[in-house]
Amino acid sequence: MSSQCTHTDQIQDVTASADGCEDCLKIGGRWVHLRMCLTCGHVGCCDSSPNKHATKHFQTTNHPIIQSAESGEHWRWCYVDQIVV
Repeated sequence: MSSQCTHTDQIQDVTASADGCEDCLKIGGRWVHLRMCLTCGHVGCCDSSPNKHATKHFQTTNHPIIQSAESGEHWRWCYVDQIVV
């Protein structure tokens, strides 16, 4: 684990892929909170949600940084370095 994120160069100017968890919407699932990938814009559900699609997206793509897609929240998380960005 790093003391600082080494992946900020992978942050892109992205648009959210959906108004909810993209994968839950496809399967009729539900989510608790939403996260957006800052490499491609994929919107997935958080790890408190039944399907954990944001983490699954990272595991599939290795896109390292997400940000909260919740209104009023402005934090970012790097999966690789396990640190708030």
